[in-house]
Amino acid sequence: MSDLNSSNREVIEEFRRNGGRVGGLYEGASLLLLTTTGRRSGKRHTTPLAYQTDDDRLIVIAANVGATRWPDWYHNLVAHPRVTVEMGNEAVSAVATIVEGEARERFLARARASLAEAMEVWPELADMPAEMER
Repeated sequence: MSDLNSSNREVIEEFRRNGGRVGGLYEGASLLLLTTTGRRSGKRHTTPLAYQTDDDRLIVIAANVGATRWPDWYHNLVAHPRVTVEMGNEAVSAVATIVEGEARERFLARARASLAEAMEVWPELADMPAEMER
C-alpha cells in the first residue's frame, strides 16, 4: 500500500473519530471526505479533500497534489457522479458536476490563492509541483 493511501486512511479514521476535525497537515483546513464509486471496480473509495464553497455548492479541485495526471477520484466521479460527502458528523448524497469556463477559472484562481496562503503556514507544501491546471 502506498504512503499516500496509508496517510489518507489515517486522516479518514481521525476525521470520523473526531467529528470532522483532524490534526497534522490538515489541521485547521476546510476538509471533507468524498466517497466515489470506482469506474472499473464498482467499489466505494473515500478520499479526504480540501474544499471551497460557492453559495450552497462545495468545490473540490482535482489538482492531485500538483501531479500531471488526474486523481483517481476524479475519474470515478466522471464515470459515476453520485457521491457521498462527509463534513463533520454529517454524510449526504450528492451529484458531482464538472465546472467549466469562467467559473472553472474563478475557482482555480481561488485555489491558487489558497495554496499560496497555506504555503505560509505549512512550508512543506513548497515541495509540491507548481502546476495546478485542474
